[in-house]
Amino acid sequence: MAMRCAYVRTQSADDPLSGLVVGDLPDPGSPAEGWLPVDVRAAALNHHDLWSLRGVGLPSERLPMVLGTDAAGTLGDGTEVVVHAVIASSSWTGEETLDPRRTLLSELHPGTLAERVWVPARNVVPKAPELSWAEAACLPTAYLTAYRMLFDAADLRPGHTVLVQGAGGGVATAAIVLGRAAGLRVWVTSRSEAKRDRALEVGAHQAFPVGARMPEQVDAVLETVGEATWGHSLRSLRPGGTVAVAGATSGAMPPAELSRVFFRSLRIVGTTMGTREQLRDLQQLLVATGTRPLIDTVVPLAETGTALGRMASGEVSGKLVVDIVGESGPQR
Repeated sequence: MAMRCAYVRTQSADDPLSGLVVGDLPDPGSPAEGWLPVDVRAAALNHHDLWSLRGVGLPSERLPMVLGTDAAGTLGDGTEVVVHAVIASSSWTGEETLDPRRTLLSELHPGTLAERVWVPARNVVPKAPELSWAEAACLPTAYLTAYRMLFDAADLRPGHTVLVQGAGGGVATAAIVLGRAAGLRVWVTSRSEAKRDRALEVGAHQAFPVGARMPEQVDAVLETVGEATWGHSLRSLRPGGTVAVAGATSGAMPPAELSRVFFRSLRIVGTTMGTREQLRDLQQLLVATGTRPLIDTVVPLAETGTALGRMASGEVSGKLVVDIVGESGPQR
């Protein structure tokens, strides 16, 4: 049986969108016992999709590969679910993010930008009925990563101050929204005045140019930029503070500054994605506070390429969501 989807046919580092196809592929069916199909209602886009089109993290021998890590949809009995994107290996029994053989959907197994996606039964989480399909689809990557950085890796509590480096990125925007909802004082940095202004609009308390001296030292820094901001992150921390690291877009090998780390008892905590239980708790935070993911645009599946082009150019403020069932056209 064929299904409509957005998939990688070829890869190009210079022109990634040239290898994107929106068309029909056979339904892959269950790859193993215990997997089940989810009929996708909405799926969110991530930079991971662009990396796959560029040939990063997705070997060419796995093509064609359906894109997408995030989705919300229904099971065969009509149960509304959110898809957890972290796929542990079949023999793994611990926390899925610690499995050295874990993958994300669209790396080894077909992704969520399709009418149907197959996942292990443990990878579906009941969708909170208060959330729309588009809102729920935003959660499994950027918002889950931000949630885990804030409340697990950095161990922040209401009233604490957090510095989010690189305002404007998907995880950074999610951290602003969630941090404000949880009663944190949220400060951000960006080279772009427009992105600083936008961060203030969506919930940041203060916004600064990259490298600026902070009014006071902070309890934690969320670091996804890496080399360009690393020294500033360490200087901005109070003694005993924490840097939660989930990415390094500007380079992964900054000076370690170990003397500062041990003299000031700083904690550096790496973190990747989140767990099924944290995805459930994230939904409950949104429901309890009335906060919702920031959505830039919802587009039909046919316009996936246009949306990814906007993402590649940095024009996006909030999540880009694909309406798989085609119930809504482009909207802002």
